Amino acid sequence: MKKKEQGLSLREWLSLAGLTCAAFVFNTSEFSPIGLLTDIAHDFGKTEAGAGLLISVYAWVVTVLSLPLMLLVSRMDLRRLLLWVVALFAAFQCVSWLSSSFAMLMMSRIGVACTHSIFWSIVAPIAVRVVPDRCRSLALGTVVTGSSLAIILGLPLGRVIGLQVGWRITFLCIGAVALLTLIWLMLSLPALPSRGRFSVRKLPQLFGNSTLAGLYLFTFLVATAYYTCYSYIEPFFKQVAGMSDQIVTAALIFFGCAGLVGSMLFSKFYMLNRYRFMGCVLVVLSCSLLLLQPLSFGVVPSIVLCLFWGTCVTAYNVSMQSEIISLSPPEATAVSMSIFSGIFNLGIGCGALAGGFVCSHSSIAYIGFAGGLIALGALAYWLFRLKHLVRASYDAGRSR
Repeated sequence: MKKKEQGLSLREWLSLAGLTCAAFVFNTSEFSPIGLLTDIAHDFGKTEAGAGLLISVYAWVVTVLSLPLMLLVSRMDLRRLLLWVVALFAAFQCVSWLSSSFAMLMMSRIGVACTHSIFWSIVAPIAVRVVPDRCRSLALGTVVTGSSLAIILGLPLGRVIGLQVGWRITFLCIGAVALLTLIWLMLSLPALPSRGRFSVRKLPQLFGNSTLAGLYLFTFLVATAYYTCYSYIEPFFKQVAGMSDQIVTAALIFFGCAGLVGSMLFSKFYMLNRYRFMGCVLVVLSCSLLLLQPLSFGVVPSIVLCLFWGTCVTAYNVSMQSEIISLSPPEATAVSMSIFSGIFNLGIGCGALAGGFVCSHSSIAYIGFAGGLIALGALAYWLFRLKHLVRASYDAGRSR
């Protein structure tokens, strides 16, 4: 009987599975243009840099619109909101499939970015509400698994489909999978009434929470450190480590697989000691980035480094989502997550700029040192300031 109490019901598992599929398809859509950029540029007579606007505009739309869009829909039932978001996502994928001009494709990608902004603001709060509190870590870890699978399977599959039958069919397939996921969610998700409207007037109160503000600053630092290196990892492996295209692809797949390990480690160890867990993640992440160039002399050391790096990034990401949900007022969890999503994407943009600055003014070989120094700054901030704020917030909550 005790064993049964500790598990999840069939409906809870089905709900989590549907959310994981949705995470997979949303992240696959985000990354797909990376593998299809050359073909898209060729079809529309654009340079690769011009076609690359599909990626950069997408990131900036998510950064700018995550919070405003979430404020607009904060009163909606979360189940109904999620179903509308997935339905619109599928519709915009069909528009991408039918695009007859680059401008039409760009507008469809902006539409997808808007649905992305809301989806990643609500999927974690939904995941923790469809399971008992004791299974919160399991729920978050399961959803993050969908993101990791998008890197492992979604991106390569999207590229293969694009190469075989055209890039438009990749978007059509994503839309079809999104429609199947929509049906699954309609059948499995319970009602999730809104916990109250969050108005713009409450934003100063949210940002006035020193712990949440600290978590957002921490998120910005870690995302910037990560993407200072990751944005240029393919040319780094080719130019500095001397890897072939096939080996680079294998290294990136190993990186994605490591995300599954990070998710499992979070589920198993995070609740035992969240402070030590986060400290270990930041130490290993910093060392991984700093050792990127010294260990680039061989394929095996570089791939092993990718395993540690990918594990830490996923473990960090899901840990931060758990902290923000736990420390936000109940009616503000989705809005807090939208701010997290926007700041993370801001870190992506700043990291890409920082990495580009290093490549232009020094050498691509040194991107690991630049990212590692930023990560060390994040580690110092965690150890000497943020960890104590988080602990004080939990202690204050228990005393109430």
